[in-house]
Amino acid sequence: MIRESAMYRIREGQKNTLINVLWSGSRYVDEKCASLGIQNASAWSVGEYLYLYAEHEGEKGLNALIGAFDYELGLYAEKIASPDEMQLMYHDIGVVRADKSLIRRRVFATVLKDGCAAEYKARHQKLIDARGDKISDGPETNFTIRCAREKYIFGYCELVKSYDHEMTPEEKQATVAWETRQLEIMDWLTDDVDWITGEKHEKMQLLYLQRGY
Repeated sequence: MIRESAMYRIREGQKNTLINVLWSGSRYVDEKCASLGIQNASAWSVGEYLYLYAEHEGEKGLNALIGAFDYELGLYAEKIASPDEMQLMYHDIGVVRADKSLIRRRVFATVLKDGCAAEYKARHQKLIDARGDKISDGPETNFTIRCAREKYIFGYCELVKSYDHEMTPEEKQATVAWETRQLEIMDWLTDDVDWITGEKHEKMQLLYLQRGY
């Protein structure tokens, strides 16, 4: 399975119009996804930014889907990075659930501080190295993080509901330590660590989800 993402900046004053266009045209987008062999496609937004995500097994992927709606997208947003410009920073695919009722999507966005892209990737590579060849059943699966222009981070993750639990003191301590250290090299756009920092950020907003997923 090939997993791809892309990033746009929404034009000033056009976000609500874009949302309405996506919702009203969602069935047509579904049909185009099906014709291209695209699966699990979605569109997300926080602030002025728009993120696209899709999976496919054939030659035609997210670029082909974007191309089909290039004119419409151009009316409401300007491209920051196409799929081939989004650098893979981390992955933990694990055991992917075909039945999406079994998962919750966690989608997040941050902005790296200048010159910190290599450090961000290196820290996440250590997690990959520590995991080795182990394929995780959960709680995180189908997890990828990509970076646009060595600055903008976009993460897509499917959390397996059966693993849901209140964090133990040890897990909480480890999470706080990791996220606090990450603040050395990045700032959050979404509200994922507001419970740690006391800051207030927007939630990531789902604008479109391919039917059947």
